[in-house]
Amino acid sequence: MEAPPIPGDLLLDIFRRIHDPADLVRTSVACISFRRLIANSSFLRQYRKLHAPPLLGFLDTRKDFQPAEPPYPSASAASAVALAADFSLSFVPAPACDWVVEDIRDGRVLLGRSYLKFGSTVKLMEMLVCDPLHRQYLQLPPIPDEMYRGIWMPRHTFLVPQPEEAAEETSFRVIWMARRGDKLVALVFSSTTGQWQAGPSHSWSNSFEGLLSLPGAITFSRPYFAYGCFYWMTDCREKLLVLDTTRMEFSIADAPPQAIDSGPLNVAIVEAGEGRPGMFVLPHDTYDLSFIIRRNNGGSSVRWQLEKTISLGFPYSFAGSTGRHLFLEYSGDFYSLDVKTYQIEMVCASKTNHSMFWPRVYTNFPPSLLSSPTVASGTEKQNLEQGGAAAQVHSRHGEISADVSAGAWRSG
Repeated sequence: MEAPPIPGDLLLDIFRRIHDPADLVRTSVACISFRRLIANSSFLRQYRKLHAPPLLGFLDTRKDFQPAEPPYPSASAASAVALAADFSLSFVPAPACDWVVEDIRDGRVLLGRSYLKFGSTVKLMEMLVCDPLHRQYLQLPPIPDEMYRGIWMPRHTFLVPQPEEAAEETSFRVIWMARRGDKLVALVFSSTTGQWQAGPSHSWSNSFEGLLSLPGAITFSRPYFAYGCFYWMTDCREKLLVLDTTRMEFSIADAPPQAIDSGPLNVAIVEAGEGRPGMFVLPHDTYDLSFIIRRNNGGSSVRWQLEKTISLGFPYSFAGSTGRHLFLEYSGDFYSLDVKTYQIEMVCASKTNHSMFWPRVYTNFPPSLLSSPTVASGTEKQNLEQGGAAAQVHSRHGEISADVSAGAWRSG
């Protein structure tokens, strides 16, 4: 007898349990009904909540890309992306060498280059967000003069992760952070509105009292993201700078003693589980890695507690983090450390005799920069004019068929 059809709800439950995105894509091409279920945006959002995005490799400021290699789980997808994407960024406004990689998030790359305004010595930042896989970029409008007035350097620019509840996967935000007097200012660009907006600043002065009164420019470490917040170590090493991207509020948190004795480059933040941030600290003159978790002792009392000490055996350096994974570099080779198991696994080996320059983690297949992405020959423009502000999306033809998993994972 012919077996009765499997109900759609049961199929979705089965599909959600498929761990490898590449296997999910293979399942989607089995028949039209499977494809319809898997390509549904609601299902894809649920799937991404259950499964961490694939690590595809590392990209540095010189645009060198190092893909994950076997036996790392995402090696096949990483190899396909390395073949299909244009990491030389030849599709962005020339000369490509002028653009510097500022940040990478969800498969998108934030680029910046400085220019002189009206022949003065004040340097502003020209910025764009690009998608190396689809060879598309979105030119950000200039920061309005009234927002830029009084800004001090240095500045920090980075992409904000997409919230899980976001309805439009192609939307993103860029934060441009700098100092204005005794305040720290964050200007936010939204791809939804196409405009720059100033975040609330009325409470910043109190938050940074004592810190921003220090002479000279305040510098920050590499930003780390965990549970909706960015974390930085500051020049004042006993303090952590925290930016809550949900409420768009800054705050100052006490750092653990281990971090105070170390340097900003030897501190990394991860997600330790149950909404608690965890901190890895690599002290000076030792290869022992300390893992510390921030715990709430009830009420407003919060303290850092040493969870585990891991003997590395080699002078590793931190290369970023995503979720519960910390990434380490040693002599150009990259490794991942799982917070739950404390197992160190090799991601890829160096193909050159030199280390990458300021490498950043490259994860996930981007949902492109357009609501309905199309790839066409030549150059294509779309003006996003809302509220008087404009941004431009450009796309160039590229070979993206190296691996079907890239397309289905990003948008279905």
